Amino acid sequence: MRIVTATAVALALVGAAAPAATAHQPATDGIWRTDGYGTVLSIRNGTLQEHQTTAISCIAGDTAQRTGPGAYTTPGGTVLTVRTRGDRDRASVRLDGDVGERNLRRMTELPDTCTRSAPGSPLASFDVFWQSFEENYPFFAAKGIDWHAVRDRHRPTVHEGTTPDELFAVFSKMVEPLHDAHVAVWDVDGDGDGDPDRGFAQVRPGTVRPDGKLDAKVKKFVVERDLKNARNLQDFAAGRITYADLPGGQGYLRISGFGGYAGRKASYAAELAELDKALDTVLGQDRTRHLKGLVIDLRINGGGSDAMGLHIAGRLTDTPYLAYSKRARNDPADSTRHTRPQPLYVTPAQGPRYTGPVAVLTGGSTVSAGETFTQALMDRPGRTVRIGQPTQGVFSDVMVRKLPNGMSVWLPNEELLTRSGRTFDGVGIPPHLTEPVFTTEEFDQSKDSAFDRAVKVLRG
Repeated sequence: MRIVTATAVALALVGAAAPAATAHQPATDGIWRTDGYGTVLSIRNGTLQEHQTTAISCIAGDTAQRTGPGAYTTPGGTVLTVRTRGDRDRASVRLDGDVGERNLRRMTELPDTCTRSAPGSPLASFDVFWQSFEENYPFFAAKGIDWHAVRDRHRPTVHEGTTPDELFAVFSKMVEPLHDAHVAVWDVDGDGDGDPDRGFAQVRPGTVRPDGKLDAKVKKFVVERDLKNARNLQDFAAGRITYADLPGGQGYLRISGFGGYAGRKASYAAELAELDKALDTVLGQDRTRHLKGLVIDLRINGGGSDAMGLHIAGRLTDTPYLAYSKRARNDPADSTRHTRPQPLYVTPAQGPRYTGPVAVLTGGSTVSAGETFTQALMDRPGRTVRIGQPTQGVFSDVMVRKLPNGMSVWLPNEELLTRSGRTFDGVGIPPHLTEPVFTTEEFDQSKDSAFDRAVKVLRG
């Protein structure tokens, strides 16, 4: 569960302090509003209930049951930890495996919109859809999109007789010009299998989404072409991590995602254990002592957990350093106002670490957590060079918003800042050295220019 929301619940909703907690009532019990994420949390009788709010709506989100002091676990096994701060009217919530936490402010009661039933008409769903972007999406100005004009163009086409197919098409047309890989529209689960029946999503023009078919094709190509003379070729973490020793004394580490290591519904702890198992072998004491360079291949990487990226980065440094700072949009009426940036650091791991030169291979199919990991290596002490093409350009966690008619929408609301305050949303992180990445010509001619350049640079 992502504790993400529409920030339309105004500051006026924060009222006087609730009565002091008793010995039988945890201090975290009560009603809380997140800073910058528009979610209201209701915690009582051992149950945490998420409310996704906008200025015009309140839709019940996920629930979680208390499984320990301040810990709440969703039916899917995700753990959320809620902690009060010195002031009992302030708290924080952290999602298991997330890289940061979100600030909470106590409220006296739920917003009025949460206490009455919401209409499920096509027009009501349209308004909640539009409002969710209006209050949370940070990038309209950067993308040159007038969201109010989009509403004025499409709202008159929606009425009581609009079918789900027609409404899905309207929503898709509205977000298509954003070309944002973290924006998606999902239809209802009509067949009861737990998965959406259909969705609309797209990537930045000129790039390709890193799906399983592309990953398998590229992996086969790399193994047969780049690693044909390599030693100790081995897969880890359900095949999502590959390592090989190259002939010149360098290592090759391919990461196709930051998750999916231990099964679809595995806990973060189980995923992390599989990752550590791989890293203990790949970057063991003997190898880290003799390795002359490391190629990290992220060119086909579908993302996952940002925290796992920071965890891997901790194996590549002896010195703590700032990876990036995270901030979220924090004003439903002003997309330029954000929460205070939360600094997030790379901490050296216990045990063997590799601190020599690194070449990071990236491309347009380097997405989401693949990009935050790339960003986390930008200020890495030691020599780190990026080779290939710019990454996709999506860094935020994904907000999952339910709509009154059962559809849902994904959108981003965060920015990740470098030490100098720069972001790479939309355009992606550029390489130091530009090379083609898995183009038709490269495949046809059995070329891998980015890989060859990386090996050459590390040897030099």
